[in-house]
Amino acid sequence: MMGLQGNQFEVMEGDCMVLLDADVDATSEAGKQATHTANNNKNSKHGWKLTGALLAVTLCLAATAVFFTGHAKEQDHAEKADDLRHTLRQISGNLRAAIHLEGEHNPDLKTSVEWKEGVDQYHSQGGLKLDHNEIVIPRDGLYFVYSQASFRVSCHSDADATAKPMVHLSHSVQRWSRTYGNDDNKKYETILHSLRTACQRTVSDEPEEEGNWFSAVYMGAVFNLRREDRLKTVMEEGLLDKLEEEPGKTFFGVFAL
Repeated sequence: MMGLQGNQFEVMEGDCMVLLDADVDATSEAGKQATHTANNNKNSKHGWKLTGALLAVTLCLAATAVFFTGHAKEQDHAEKADDLRHTLRQISGNLRAAIHLEGEHNPDLKTSVEWKEGVDQYHSQGGLKLDHNEIVIPRDGLYFVYSQASFRVSCHSDADATAKPMVHLSHSVQRWSRTYGNDDNKKYETILHSLRTACQRTVSDEPEEEGNWFSAVYMGAVFNLRREDRLKTVMEEGLLDKLEEEPGKTFFGVFAL
């Protein structure tokens, strides 16, 4: 800002002020040079101060930005971790009860396949378990019960084929429940039963050389079961030694709906 007061000029540059005497000879080169040098020195000092202040502000802003960016990332990671834990809790809470067992022939069992844990496609979750070759229901609800038995049978015989002309295959699932009455009675009721004819028997002098027939009996349905109900399979003793034991051919399972 420049203003005229009396016989003096007032010159202000930021916080710097220079008073110039009006009587100084304007044509004096020495006076001009001295004045110019003084102004440059003052302007230079002020410029360095301003540059330092701007640099400090810039560094402060950069540090603040880094702080908030890091804080935002930490919050983002924490939120993602919370979402993952919530999802896992939901999956765990919605875990449906299920069990799948593979079967094989055991000569010591005369009326049923022996059901095995820990083999082939076996799995168990949600409280369903195998106990004394029976599946135990963990809680009241609707369940899909299923089973399949696969057989390898011969349709040729060296005996009289007219006595038993047809080869039949059968397989059953039975249920025990407290709702049936006395707990000590251990009364079982059939809830699934399948019977099919595999082939018609024929007479042959060499039946073993005639080959075998392969057939499977499958059954499954939905039942309203109660907690601690027990399910078992039943099969004719004469069919047990004809059982197919390859993976996926004979199985027994239950899953909640």
